[in-house]
Amino acid sequence: MTEEEKKYKIMFIDDDDFLVNMYATKFSGSDVAVEAYKSAGALIEKLQAGAKTDLILLDIVMPGMTGLEALKQIRQDKLAEGTPVVMLTNQSDEKDITEAKQYGISGYIVKSAATPSEVVSEIIKIIEDSRK
Repeated sequence: MTEEEKKYKIMFIDDDDFLVNMYATKFSGSDVAVEAYKSAGALIEKLQAGAKTDLILLDIVMPGMTGLEALKQIRQDKLAEGTPVVMLTNQSDEKDITEAKQYGISGYIVKSAATPSEVVSEIIKIIEDSRK
């Protein structure tokens, strides 16, 4: 199945090459095409250019713009209206979770608390729920 034939498309933003490759491999076994970005700034540029996706999977801790700063800009500039945003991070601090929820996230997954298979299942469920 080619990327164009996949049922869903997500944008995955994380500066860790190992994690990006691992999750891209995991998602490739499902019906999800992955566009990966190493910075929140690259994501913002893509969205400003009109790119569409079924879900944005966003890390918090990254060089330059953090995932929370990107989320805030996405919401303020209405860059991905109606698109679910899920935080996938190792930040389990209640302050980060609360801030992310203020910007209308659809999920908050702590990397160390979920297996890659669980992440894939949860992402597909969130996409499907958002289409109902």
